[in-house]
Parts: sequence; structure tokens; C-alpha cells
Amino acid sequence: MDATEFTRHRREYWDGVASSLDQAPRVRAYYRQRLIEIYRFLIPPEMRVLELGCGEGDLLAAVRPAQGVGIDLSPMMIERARRRHPECRFLVGDAHALDLREQFDFVICSDLLNDVRDVQRVLEQISRLSHSSTRLIINTYSRVWELPRRIAESVGIARRMLPQNWLTTDDIVNLLYLADFEVVRSSVEIVWPIRTPLLDTLFNKYVGRLWPFHYFAIASFLIARPRPKLEAREEPVVSVIVPARNEEGNIPNIFDRVPQMGAGTELIFVEGNSTDDTYRAVEREIARRPGTRVKLFKQPGKGKGDAVRVGFREASGDLLMILDADLTVPPEDLPRFYEAWRSGKAEFVNGVRLVYPMEEKAMRFFNFLGNKFFSLAFSWLLSQSIKDTLCGTKVLSKRDYEVIAANRAYFGEIDPFGDFDLIFGAAKYNLKIVDLPIRYAERTYGETNIQRWSHGWLLLRMVVLAMRRLKFI
Repeated sequence: MDATEFTRHRREYWDGVASSLDQAPRVRAYYRQRLIEIYRFLIPPEMRVLELGCGEGDLLAAVRPAQGVGIDLSPMMIERARRRHPECRFLVGDAHALDLREQFDFVICSDLLNDVRDVQRVLEQISRLSHSSTRLIINTYSRVWELPRRIAESVGIARRMLPQNWLTTDDIVNLLYLADFEVVRSSVEIVWPIRTPLLDTLFNKYVGRLWPFHYFAIASFLIARPRPKLEAREEPVVSVIVPARNEEGNIPNIFDRVPQMGAGTELIFVEGNSTDDTYRAVEREIARRPGTRVKLFKQPGKGKGDAVRVGFREASGDLLMILDADLTVPPEDLPRFYEAWRSGKAEFVNGVRLVYPMEEKAMRFFNFLGNKFFSLAFSWLLSQSIKDTLCGTKVLSKRDYEVIAANRAYFGEIDPFGDFDLIFGAAKYNLKIVDLPIRYAERTYGETNIQRWSHGWLLLRMVVLAMRRLKFI
């Protein structure tokens, strides 16, 4: 069957489906509702969103886009979508040849790739409509369910489908690579496709995430981004936020050792109600170094997390970095974080203390074991590698931070460290997280603010929160 005949056959089929929707019982209603819940978790509101194969437009409208565009091969589907969701724009079109001249923050392909003639061609069309931060979200029907589906079709429970591609996850990853996309993370969803009180929630939110039940999931999800390209762009101003409590003796070294990066480095000190003379020490260094780009604030609340949020709010740079004032992470390593972000290889750069040998007293033995345990737990929970959750140095753009901050209420205000606020937000909004190993040094002044046992219990609370808000959704 050539491309023209393939398209005509598909259009007629989906027109027929559209004409029967008002009469036929919607046996997939729960499945579609569950997909909507997942997509609303993955896509923040007020984004520019394109959906290919949009059908009646319910999924597109549900993610509350600032600008929503839906495209479908079937004129009858598009007519229904326009009536149901006038707030979005719907167009008749073929995903193999998209006649659009705009770019989108998110592109949705929900149960589409199994039904197209040339998957690589469709992905190349999407690439043309993507900017460097676009996220492509794909869900496909698992081949594990092919036999049950055929049985359901034969007895009239399910609508008969046209021949499908039945792509595996590896197939899609390979085709994404050929179209210049890379996968950020993947998951499987929905092992219980029928509305059944209690059972559907139990199996789809909890049991289906665990081995071996995840092998029986109906839907495979892939979240991808355009592969980074080296391109000429303006160097950003870099804001280095330094939360400082009882760090008087380290202040001169911070001024001496933090390097200039990009279009210039801005130092932002947030002093945390110290019992020593930290605030005055910063003031003295500012007076000694006229022309240095530096700001100083007194922290209004408590905890490092509060200090980091103050610093981020007051930063004027386009790239945000955190540097602990104890200097256990060498400031000389900050350009490596800058280059990882600048190259496009990472959108969220996370420092890792657990790779290289540490100085003798840099981390106590039980702290080391705890960090190892939590690195494994959070890597599983976030579906991206996070080898060290509490390394103080983290880097992301101000634009990405503002998206995280605007949606902070989803996780609540229970993170005193400031690390999880950022890590959880980066994971939820599908930023490319990259671990960057550093050599962890001993303190040369003062004592650590980390309390092993009480903060260990707080970390366990973070694990539970991540399970509830990121894994079992």
C-alpha cells in the first residue's frame, strides 16, 4: 500500500470512528482518563502544546495550555474537537507533512506512532517544530496486550483496529536517535485498564510500578528532548548563591576563589542569622573590593532551603549556582558545572561527592553510608540517576527555576535543605539531570550544620514524599 492509499484508508477509518462516538459505549473511557491524569502531571499549565493525532481534543484541553494546537487526519474528528474545546486550535493535517511555522514547549504523541506509516518521518517533522527545551511525550500501546486485544475485538467488546506497527521501547529510542532526539526518562503505566473501585488505583498507582507487575503495563511512556547542538549564543551572567551561617573565616576565600564565568559572575551572600561575625565579614570584603559584582542579604527565615530561595529570587543572572560557604566543594570546580550546562548536555547539573576519594575528615562513615542508600532510593524514585542528593552545588537556568518555583505548592514547603525542592522539580518537569563528580574536601573553618540522625529522618520523609508525588501518581 503506497502512502496515498495508506492515508486515505486511515482517514476513512477515523472518520467512521468519529461518526460512531455518540452512539457507541466508550469501553476505553477509564484508560483515556488515566492518560489525562498522567499527562497533566507531566506538563505544567500555560505551556505551548501541540498534539498530533488529537482526536476529539480532550487530552490537549486537559493539560491547560496557554496555546494548544491539535492536528488530526480525520476532518470529522477535528469538527468534534472544535465544538468540544473552542479554546484550542484544531487543524486537519497529516503528521508526516506538518504545515506549521511555530515552535512548541511540549509535543504529545498519544497512541499515535503505532498507527503511522513512517515513524521516523513523523519524528523529523516534530524536530522542526521544537526548540532546545521542547519535550516530546510519547505513549504507545504495549505488544504484551496484543492477544487480549484481538480476543476483545473478536467478541465485539473492543473496536477493531487497523494493522499496527507494535513498536518496542527500544525501537522508539532508536527512531528518536535517528531524528535527533534523546530520551530523558521512560516509564510504564496502566496494568488495570477497567474502572474498578479501589482496584484500579491500587494496581495503576502502586502495584504496577513494582517488579514483576510492570511487565504487564498497557502503556509505555517516553519523554525526549532535542539532542543538544553547539550553537552560537550569548554567554549568560552567572549568579553564585552562597548560603552562609557561621562561616566568618571562609568569607575572604570565597571572594578570592570563585572564578569569573560566562558574561561575568555575580556573588549573592545570604547570611543565616549567624552567632559569629559572618555578616560583617561579607561587608568588609565588599568594602575591600570595589567593583566586585556582589549582593548581601540577611535571611528572613530558617534553614538552607530558605536562604537558597532568597538568593535565587534576588539573582540577576540567567544561570544559577549554589556554593556552600564551607568550601568543601572547591569553587575552582564551578567552571566545569558551567560547561556541562552551557554545552546543552545538562539542564540540571548535580554535584556528586561519592565518586572520587574524599579527604580524611570530609564525611563521617555513617553519613557516607546514608548518602549511598539515599542515592539508590532517589535514582529509582526519580527515574534518573541521582548519585548524591545532598551535595550543595547544583546548577540550573533561572528560566527553569522559575517554572519549578511557580509550581512549588505541588510538593509543599517541607524541605529545609533546599536540595530536594530543586531535584524534585527538575525531575517532575523532565529536565535533563546530569551528575558531575567533584573532590570533596575537609572543612578548614567552623563545624558542619548537618545533624546526622535528625536530618536522616528528614531524608526519609523526602523519600516518602517522592514516592507519593513522583512515583506512585
